[in-house]
Amino acid sequence: MSQDIVKSPFIQIKHIRKVYRMGNEKVVALNDVSLDIKRGEFVCFLGKSGSGKSTFLNMVAGLEKPTKGEIIIGGVHLEKLDEEEVTLFRQKNIGFIFQAYQLIPSLNAIENVALPLVFRGMSAKQSQKVAKKYLDDVGLKGYYNRKPSQMSGGQQQRVGIARALVGNSKIIFADEPTGNLDSNTTLDVMNIIVDIAKKNNQTIILVTHDNMIADYADTIVELKDGDIINISRPKQNQ
Repeated sequence: MSQDIVKSPFIQIKHIRKVYRMGNEKVVALNDVSLDIKRGEFVCFLGKSGSGKSTFLNMVAGLEKPTKGEIIIGGVHLEKLDEEEVTLFRQKNIGFIFQAYQLIPSLNAIENVALPLVFRGMSAKQSQKVAKKYLDDVGLKGYYNRKPSQMSGGQQQRVGIARALVGNSKIIFADEPTGNLDSNTTLDVMNIIVDIAKKNNQTIILVTHDNMIADYADTIVELKDGDIINISRPKQNQ
């Protein structure tokens, strides 16, 4: 089965539902969510805590399987892959940007950014060369040898962005990527994410509760209690 992403619509979400069991109770985290996402589109899932947005991200990233429904990326039915297949799929196609950065403390900036390339089999020398380019792209030239403890929160998040983008992953998942940053740093970080992803035609799926972050998106999907309550495409009207 080919796992290359080549078809449009790029991502098809068909009637996914996620139910968690807590003792004898059932908690519906997502309820019959459907959506098509194009290649290169920036989609923001907006909602308060408990709305289902992080559950959605986990489903589409292959971190959890839906209780019902289909998740199709480039013709690949993600929900049908076994654990090894979905891990390989993520390595090849997906990058993650986390709120808490998730950098490895013992590694410097270059080593943190190069790590996904090493996992893909690239040599250490070549992976570090590519990592330097992406660190330059996010404004961290000269910070190559600094470890996370030697950088500010904004600088650490820039390293996280470089790591997510370094392998030219086709999809970038961002989970509250600016949640730990001040407002000025937030704007800088969002501009970097959008500029690089657009240049490389990378699809962004971002979840947030922040309307200011949502304004960067091509499509805003509002969630409440596991349901889509509104879909808007504000940039089409600009």
